[in-house]
This record gives sequence, structure tokens and C-alpha cells, in this order.
Amino acid sequence: MDARIKKVYCPMTESGFYILYCLQEPQHGYGISQQVKQMTGNAITISPGTMYGSLSKMENDGLICFVREEDKRKLYCVTELGREVLDTEIQRIERLYRNSKGEWVNE
Repeated sequence: MDARIKKVYCPMTESGFYILYCLQEPQHGYGISQQVKQMTGNAITISPGTMYGSLSKMENDGLICFVREEDKRKLYCVTELGREVLDTEIQRIERLYRNSKGEWVNE
């Protein structure tokens, strides 16, 4: 992952995280928003503007790619770079959680 991608995406916004997380399987924007609502018990709602702006930016940056169109909806999926960004963010969140429980990493 190059420095520009790391600077832009690490740490990620909650919306960005959930979008990338949901795209581990091909999905369209509306499907992602519904999945996020379900996953979070309606605590997180991604507006269409945020969704489609994020999808466009992530596609331009190579984190996701267009897979196919289905019923006039574009399906996207995470790329290898997107998976690397997602894994980095998951590790960061796990570290934060461990630290909040008083677990320290000795390097």
C-alpha cells in the first residue's frame, strides 16, 4: 500500500469501513446500505451521497472494482489493495479494543 492510500484511508471513517467490509462479496450501493443497517441495528445509516461518493472514490483509488450490472445497479467488489486497507483497519480496531481492556503490546 503506497503512502497516499495509507494517508487517505487509514484510519477509515465508519462509513468507509462498512462499505469496504460489505464489498468482500459483490454488492451494489443500495444493498450495502441495507446490510449496514442490519449489521448495526440501524445505528449506522449511509446516505446515498456518502455511498456513491465513497464508491466512486474507492473505485478511482483501486480499492474496489466494478464487477457487473444487475437490474440497472452496478455491483462492486473489493480488490487486493482494498483487502489490504481493510485488513490494516481491522488490525487497528483490534489493537484499540485490546488496549481498552488493558492489554499492551510489548515490542
